[in-house]
This record gives sequence, structure tokens and C-alpha cells, in this order.
Amino acid sequence: MAPAAPSAASRIAVVTGASSGIGAATARQLAAAGYRVVLTARRKDRIEALAEEINTAGHQATAYPLDVTDRAAVDEFASAFKTIGVLVNNAGGALGADPVATGDPADWRTMYETNVIGTLNLTQALLPKLDASGDGTIVVVSSTAGHGTYEGGGGYVAAKHGTHVLAETLRLEIVGRPVRVIEIAPGMVRTDEFALTRFGGDQEKADKVYQGVAEPLTADDVADTITWAITRPSHVNVDLLVLRPRAQASNTKVHREL
Repeated sequence: MAPAAPSAASRIAVVTGASSGIGAATARQLAAAGYRVVLTARRKDRIEALAEEINTAGHQATAYPLDVTDRAAVDEFASAFKTIGVLVNNAGGALGADPVATGDPADWRTMYETNVIGTLNLTQALLPKLDASGDGTIVVVSSTAGHGTYEGGGGYVAAKHGTHVLAETLRLEIVGRPVRVIEIAPGMVRTDEFALTRFGGDQEKADKVYQGVAEPLTADDVADTITWAITRPSHVNVDLLVLRPRAQASNTKVHREL
């Protein structure tokens, strides 16, 4: 089935966490699919460079520095739009891999604020604009961590379970309105920053996450999946799509060629 071209009323796509990784790749692919992408992230220089890249390629992009956990800033951002067609809630991330007994409560709080409250803030602020488009789509980028736990993942798993439940509940609550709710749950994705950030910049620990795995998913793989789900016909809702590399059977079962 050929991708559906965005209508004039629904061609604006807001992407959070667009400064790198899955967010940046999604912005590029949505722009190529005909959307005018609005790039949000805290790192102003990164999203401005990406917007310039996308515009130079002949597409449309605007950069807007934003901390998704700052509700006043989110509300101000949302006030700039009468309608939007797509919201990709991608901002998030993991901090640490300590067991529950010794995990840092500050890390847990940060993960919850970014992954769950950040998603809540953007969704609440932009839902009326999505409604107004008559053909809106909310994408929540969760994780396989939101569907199964693993040792050392307590804080991140708890946050991503919260993100999953937010998407599932919202879908129930707004059924009948012209807005789809899509959840994309990636497994092992190798990006430049995810594991490095999780381990506080320790490159050796970050590299061990992917050691021996022939082909982890890439940011482009996930972005391709997100774009595919968004560009399905309006009556088709991809409620939940889990994607993993072939080498990963579950959160705790990974084939490594060591």
C-alpha cells in the first residue's frame, strides 16, 4: 500500500527529542514524506543545524528549543499552532543500570519526568490542535522495556511502562475523535548517545551493550517504522508495534557472536 500524502490541514509534524538519534532520523523521514516538521529539543544548536539540513534538501523544517518537562514552555510552544497533524513523542532516555536496592532516586525521577511527564505535557497541550486538524496522529515512542522487565533496568522500565500505559489509556479515552494513538516500542537500537548517556559517558560500558550483536537496529530503522505507521490511511491505527533486531528475542535473550 502506497504511503498516504499528508493533507494541507494535517501536514505539520512536531517531533520531540529531535536533536539526535531516533528523533532526528524521524524528522528527516517525515520531511521527505511531505510533512513540515517542527524540531524540538533542549540543544538549540543541534536542531537548528538539522532544520538547515532538511531545508537545504528541499523540504520544510523549523527548530524550536524546548524542554518537554517545562509545562509553561510547552504551553507557550503549543500556542503558536491552530492545528497540527502529527505529534511524535520521542523525547526520553535512560540513566544508570543499578539494581533497585542501590538505584539513584534522582535518576529515577529524571527518567519519569522526561519519558512520562514530558509525553503528557506535549500530548495535553497539542491534543486540541490535533483534534482541530480533523486527522491527527499521536505517536508515543516507548520501548520493549515498557512491556517486560530486566535486571538493572528498574527505573527505565518503570518509566517506559508509564509511557506505554499513557498511550493505551489515551486511546481508550479519545476513541471516536479524529486522532489516532500509535505506540512504537523498539528493542535494541544502537545510536550515538543512548547507551553513552545511560552510563554517564563511559564508552566502554556503552560498547558492551552491543558487543557481539551483528546488527542492532539503527535510528533509521525505527524512523522508517514510525513514518510507515503515520502514513497509513487515516482509518488504520497501528496500536502497538514492537520491533527488535533479529538477534534479540527478548529483553534478556540476545544472540552475541563472541
